Amino acid sequence: MSTEVLMRRLLPSLAVLVLAVAACGGGDGGDGSGAQDPIKVGLIVSLTGNYTPLGSEDKKAVELAVEQVNAQGGLLGRTVELVTRDDKTAPDQGIVAYNQIKGEIDALIGPVFSNSALAVEPLAQRDKMPYLSLAPTQEQVEPIKSYIFVTPALSSMYAERYLQYIQAEGIKTVAVAWDSKSAYSVSGHESMVELAPKYGVTIAVDEPYETTTSDFSPLFQHVRDSPAEALVFWGSGAPGVTAAKQYVASGLKTPLFLTASQASKLWLEPMGDASEGMTVQSAIGVVGEHLPDGKQKQVIEQMATPYEQKHGYPPPQFAQDGYSASLLLFEAIRKANSTDKTKIQQALETMDLITPNGRFRYSPTDHSGLSPEFISVNTVKNGEFVPTEWAKDELAKTVAAAG
Repeated sequence: MSTEVLMRRLLPSLAVLVLAVAACGGGDGGDGSGAQDPIKVGLIVSLTGNYTPLGSEDKKAVELAVEQVNAQGGLLGRTVELVTRDDKTAPDQGIVAYNQIKGEIDALIGPVFSNSALAVEPLAQRDKMPYLSLAPTQEQVEPIKSYIFVTPALSSMYAERYLQYIQAEGIKTVAVAWDSKSAYSVSGHESMVELAPKYGVTIAVDEPYETTTSDFSPLFQHVRDSPAEALVFWGSGAPGVTAAKQYVASGLKTPLFLTASQASKLWLEPMGDASEGMTVQSAIGVVGEHLPDGKQKQVIEQMATPYEQKHGYPPPQFAQDGYSASLLLFEAIRKANSTDKTKIQQALETMDLITPNGRFRYSPTDHSGLSPEFISVNTVKNGEFVPTEWAKDELAKTVAAAG
């Protein structure tokens, strides 16, 4: 038989074989990627610059969540792989980082620096990229952008939780200091000013400062000369340590209230014994060991125990945010049964999940998902954050409601 005749006879069979392979995807997942290719999650955090201490904790927590999910077989039968970039605590570098990875990732977590988060947000929305932000700034989700979700409690929630505590303590007049260069601080200050009348609170001193401020003595003098019964300090990073140390040195007797940006060893360690007795807010997960047993405590321990074993200290505020974002994204991918970005976005909008940060209930009209009852107001005791008696009672109700 000639080669030509043989080829004529084989061609129909070869054609059928090619069609069969194509119908099966040729080992492809049907969406242009191999069924066994990893699910790629982008992570943009500050690994250099002023917010390095925050971003590095987020990274450790997300890495732990990825290790845990892969140890359980991954998602949709595929491993999860992180694609990490550094925004260098600079909004323009956040944009550079996003543009570097947007073509290879299925969803995005980060940044922790609010100004970077706000810079990346419109790009993610334009590209229909499911994006779980690690920054608490209000503007990210008000108004709603369909693909943008926030993981930490919003600044407004921290403001309201403090006002609830202030009212319960019988405090009527406060001073407020805020970083005019930080979107987080500006948002928190604006919310406190707006909500104060609701709780019968008057703001006697309303004083901005800048991230680079090194001398807070004028602030303390203004508070000393006022009728303020407490000083609420909105700031993150270095100012939180600088102001708290100078507060102690000033001898000011007006109690200092700090926000959740100080809820970590990154603030406790440089403060040392000077932090004793100060009031600091945190996410519920930071004080997990003080909670009654229940689903909320179980989820916190799922993270806290291996985190402390691995790193030698309990997970701080920022780690809680990174781990919670990971759980939310993983559950959305499971619910969507797909890495299709639109399906992940739709799954996030129907999310009801308990995380170390609390119970998230996202909806088409709520992309923050949390409420103030998942925030604790703590006192520093023996170098640890311990819920105040008021917070213990409030958190016990919250945990009981979660089951």
